[in-house]
Amino acid sequence: MSNSAASAALVSFAEHAIVEDDAMVSARERAADLGVDAISPAVGALLSVFAAAGGAKSVVEVGTGAGISGLWLLSGMRPDAVLTTIDSESEYQAAAKIGFQQAGVSSNRTRLINGHALEVLPRLADAAYDLIFIDGDPVDHPRYVIDAVRLLRPGGVVVVNLGDAGYRIPDSEAFDDEAFAAREATRIIAADENLLPVVIPLSGGIVAAAKAFVPEQ
Repeated sequence: MSNSAASAALVSFAEHAIVEDDAMVSARERAADLGVDAISPAVGALLSVFAAAGGAKSVVEVGTGAGISGLWLLSGMRPDAVLTTIDSESEYQAAAKIGFQQAGVSSNRTRLINGHALEVLPRLADAAYDLIFIDGDPVDHPRYVIDAVRLLRPGGVVVVNLGDAGYRIPDSEAFDDEAFAAREATRIIAADENLLPVVIPLSGGIVAAAKAFVPEQ
C-alpha cells in the first residue's frame, strides 16, 4: 500500500471509529429532517477531547445546528460548565433543546442565543472563554476567528470547522467565496503570534489553535 493510500485508509478509519450514543443518533435524525449539515462523529469526539483536556468551563459555539456538536462539547466539559451556543435559526435551536433534554443535560448548562453570530460575539466578554467552536456561515469564518481570539483566555482553544471548503484550500484554482474565506481564516490563525495552530485532516478539515500564555512584562 502506498503512503497516500495508507493515509486515506487511516483517515477513513478515524472517521468511522467513533460510536455515538442514542441521544446523538436521535439528534442526527432531527438534523437530517431539517436539512442541517452536521459534524462527523470523529470531529465530535475531537471537540470532546479538547473540552476535557482543557477543563473547559465556559464554551462558545457558533452554529447550534440540531445540537450534535453541542452534545459532544458538553460530554467533555466540566459538570458545572456552561455552553453558549448561537444560531439565527430558531427551528434549529428548538431541535437542539430536545437533544439536550434527551441527553439529560441540565437547562442551566446551556445558553441558547437566537441571533446572528456577527452581532452576538462582539457583546461577549474578552478573555472569558476556554473553548470556541466555529461552525457557522463559512464565508464569515474570518470575522468569527477575529472575535474568537479576543474571547479566549490564555490556554484556550479555537476550533474552526472548514467543512467542504477545506477540500478546496490547496486548489489554487478555487476562488469561490467559501474557499477564499477558509484560506483567510486559516491565514489569520497562522499569522497570529499568540496562537499555536494545527491543521487536522478530518472531514473537510479542522483548524485549531491554542492561545499562548504571554509572560507579564
